[in-house]
Amino acid sequence: MPYVDRQRRAKLDQLIEALNYRLDDLGYEPGDFNYVFSRLCGLWFKAEPRYGTIARITGVLENVKQEFYRQVAGGYEDEAIKKNGDLDEYKRKEKWSWRNLIR
Repeated sequence: MPYVDRQRRAKLDQLIEALNYRLDDLGYEPGDFNYVFSRLCGLWFKAEPRYGTIARITGVLENVKQEFYRQVAGGYEDEAIKKNGDLDEYKRKEKWSWRNLIR
């Protein structure tokens, strides 16, 4: 989670909520999301065109992905497993231990 202080978050939230409202009007397609993030990344790189910017952008995107999975998708997947059952291969998780795999 990006720990942004409350004052800065309030300013950013106004922009984010306005964009969310407009995207919702359009129907919120995955391509729209991709386009918005791609434009923001492109504008950031255009302002600072160097390798370090590429590394920072890709690092931020990776962290966003991981944090979303940790905060949202993981719990969603756990509930789906409770409802629908797990794969047989994953029920025996002790077999997936790296210690067992290198024997």
